[in-house]
Amino acid sequence: MSQHSSLKSGGASVGAKRSVLKRFERVKLMKKRGVWKEGQSALGLPKITADL
Repeated sequence: MSQHSSLKSGGASVGAKRSVLKRFERVKLMKKRGVWKEGQSALGLPKITADL
């Protein structure tokens, strides 16, 4: 049985732009924008758009 073409690695998927940020990336971006308050919980962060 062959592997479906969407599951194969390589091609256009390598280095593709991600639309979802990890928690530490959101905290870092919020600090850069001046929205992050020290001592704030890293849980339940708002979704933000990336400037990647």
